[in-house]
Amino acid sequence: MSISDPSSKTPLTVAIAGAGGYIGSWFIENFRSKYKIIGLSRRKVKSNPYPEVEWRQVELYSISSTIEALRGVDVAIYLVHSMNASTRLNQGSFEDTDLLLADNFSRAAELNGVSQIIYLGGLIPDEPEESLSRHLKSRLEVEKTLGSRKSKLTALRASIIVGPGGSSFDMIRNLVRKLPVLMCPQWTESLTQPISLKDTLDIIDTCIGNPSVFGQVIEIGSDEVMSYRRMLEKTAEVMGKNRLVFSIPVFSLGLSKFWVGLFGESPPQLVSPLVESLRHTLVVSDRLAFKEKKINYLSYEESVKIALTANETPSLPDFFKKKGVKNTVRSIQRIPNKGRNSALWVANRYYLWLPKFFRFLINGKVSNQGEIGFHLLWGKKPMLQLTLIPDRSDEQRQLFYITGGWLVKRFDYGWMEFREVLDSRYIVSAIHEFVPRLPWIIYINTQAKLHLWVMNRFKRYLEKKSE
Repeated sequence: MSISDPSSKTPLTVAIAGAGGYIGSWFIENFRSKYKIIGLSRRKVKSNPYPEVEWRQVELYSISSTIEALRGVDVAIYLVHSMNASTRLNQGSFEDTDLLLADNFSRAAELNGVSQIIYLGGLIPDEPEESLSRHLKSRLEVEKTLGSRKSKLTALRASIIVGPGGSSFDMIRNLVRKLPVLMCPQWTESLTQPISLKDTLDIIDTCIGNPSVFGQVIEIGSDEVMSYRRMLEKTAEVMGKNRLVFSIPVFSLGLSKFWVGLFGESPPQLVSPLVESLRHTLVVSDRLAFKEKKINYLSYEESVKIALTANETPSLPDFFKKKGVKNTVRSIQRIPNKGRNSALWVANRYYLWLPKFFRFLINGKVSNQGEIGFHLLWGKKPMLQLTLIPDRSDEQRQLFYITGGWLVKRFDYGWMEFREVLDSRYIVSAIHEFVPRLPWIIYINTQAKLHLWVMNRFKRYLEKKSE
């Protein structure tokens, strides 16, 4: 079926990555009868409250799993943000993790012929990229990555989305609920344009399968421009709370994170990047504003009333408790690729460089079957053995299974990869689901730290090769 054929009676198949989250669950609640919806989840569904909605289990860190999850999909909605670790030890920033996940999704969408990806990100200020906060820079990188292949991207950029269950609004509500006096630091005077959940869902619906928004960046927000301080004041008014709200002429990032995290009842991994972004003015530009149809935007006050009085949250499936291997490790590092070298070249350099770097300690051996073993000089059994998987590797991505070694507990579980991202500006090196043989407390204080140190030295080596 052509996605652009408005006369077709067959509903579009829409997959949602992040279907169990705030926006995804409300989208399913409102549009499950209009589209054939596929919810993507890391956990297997035990019971499904909506028979018309299909749920597929997916591991977004795995390209093969993501490819399988997107089979038969017309439009994919991407609502993923990697704030929470999925392994016991996660050695990698949220920016690098989000970049890798977006690259997986983009590859899988292209291989399945997905016509459109809709990504809900954040408003980006009109400033040089290097001046953006980590959070906003990451949102922009994800946007670029999702739009880097054949599936057409519609990038929706929003500020705070006000509705029942929204994490950003919940922080505001909890601050107002708990604090009779709100001393607001300087960042609360920054301007933004919040938007209601209802209007956000309406805009997403308008964009699905709409060729006029293919390849477009669209900024969305209500007609009201207000400061974060004013949002606190208006929220207090709606809640019927008599609160003293005033500004103090400081911008204390550390204190703000502590203050919002403690009284906003939000986890540090969510609070920190969000607060860092609040120093920017985040308003909708006339050039990128949503113009596909006329929307009578709800006011901030109306949006807050709905968020506070909603009696129910959307029904979600009952998931089986995810069973995984204990003591798994994920480690993701981003390496600048100034020489624009291929992932194939970088992978080859790695297993040539590592034994040379540890030349008084390690030998590198390559078998006829393509197995790469790293041995102590006096040892016959490898410390670590990697096996290249040719049918899942190409010049831009090299995939190795972890298939042996006395430092490894499971030989059938983990994998290592090198891949090019962001038009080959960077190489991402990653180890996934590695299960160490060493006792956990010894591993995290020895082998885990050594791995990070080695990858930093390899990064310096590549930078020197590019000079």
